[in-house]
Amino acid sequence: MNNLRLLAWLIIVLLSDGLCAYGQNIVSLEDIFATAETNSNQLRPSFATELEAQREISIAKTNLLPDINTTLSVSYIGNGFTTKRNYSDYQVAPIPHLGTGLSLTVSQPIYSGGAISNGIKLAEMKMTAARYVTDLSRDNLRIQLTGFYLDIYKYHNLREVVTNNIMAAQAILAEMRARYEQGTVLWNDITRYELLLSNLDLQLVKINNTLAILNTNLVTLSGMSEGSIIIPDTTILHRSLPVYGEDWWQQEATCNSPSLQLARTDVQICRQVERLVKADRLPKIGINAGWTMDGPILVEVPPINRNLSYWYVGLGISYNISSLYKNNKALSKSLATSAKALDQLQVANENTTLAVRSDYIKYMEAYEELKQQQKSVELATRNYNTTATRYSEGMALITDMLDATNARLDAEQQLVNARINIIYYYYKLLFTTGTI
Repeated sequence: MNNLRLLAWLIIVLLSDGLCAYGQNIVSLEDIFATAETNSNQLRPSFATELEAQREISIAKTNLLPDINTTLSVSYIGNGFTTKRNYSDYQVAPIPHLGTGLSLTVSQPIYSGGAISNGIKLAEMKMTAARYVTDLSRDNLRIQLTGFYLDIYKYHNLREVVTNNIMAAQAILAEMRARYEQGTVLWNDITRYELLLSNLDLQLVKINNTLAILNTNLVTLSGMSEGSIIIPDTTILHRSLPVYGEDWWQQEATCNSPSLQLARTDVQICRQVERLVKADRLPKIGINAGWTMDGPILVEVPPINRNLSYWYVGLGISYNISSLYKNNKALSKSLATSAKALDQLQVANENTTLAVRSDYIKYMEAYEELKQQQKSVELATRNYNTTATRYSEGMALITDMLDATNARLDAEQQLVNARINIIYYYYKLLFTTGTI
């Protein structure tokens, strides 16, 4: 039974190593960001929205162009008749039966009360808002990828610790069996270590499953090829990260946060809508030109079987008087929407300030944790060296040696995790400030 457990553990290790060997890549976090920028499905809806907003600008600009209309008509005209005023003396009035009409009209707006120019500006503001939405989606995707990437790093370290513990437990178990044969160890001790080894085997299976899930999430979200195995770049732990004060980070958030920029743009859009509503109260001025040719000439009696052609050029002014009393409610609604947008901007400012403060505190706390873990590694290493010396001199049990080894391995793992936490909270600050 013990041999079967050992064989199962070896199979797990070999399979995990084989998976890492297939399509494995040592990829930096920045490379994953670059891949996600072009391949991730998560960003495509935002890019499509930007393209749609760009088309809206082109549509709004077409209102600056003249309106040109042309008509062509062909008709059959029946004969007419004449009567006296008392409807007596009915007489047929022959009329040429073929009727034709051709006209061309051109209207060029000169002044629209700001409706056209404000409409173009509104479309441009919506394009800006769409760009900020894309930035926000990109930042959300990057912080997700960062979390998966650093979690993979942590679980790689955890797997190494558990694997080393399994190997140490197997060595102690083999020595216990030898001592049991000599009568110096109880079978209960062997059973206890077999239970420990079984729990470690199960823990290793769970770690490998978690790594598989994290890897799938990272590969799928970043748009990498299916089957890729991501191996984190260990040099990320050796980066020198900047440590600025909270005021610096708050200023960065004020200038770069996509959520704040989007809220500010929403306020501008609402005010632009106000201008459009007010533009309905102003007159519209445009140049009108046209040419018409109709036949036959029916205004003469008898009708003249010829075409009548004329053209005109003039200045047209129109004014919607009903807008003076109809647009009041629309304007009130626009003002209320603007007030709401200002309130939402205030909320966004508060939320960003609180988020930066929280992330900054966690970032500084991660440095303190690193100092504590460095001290823990120092103490665990000192304890291990002392225990190893005592064990070699026969003054300590093998269980003491195992405990010292486990404590040192766990402290080293926690030290690496502390460095990873610093990196994560640094990227979290970049995310909150909009500079990730």
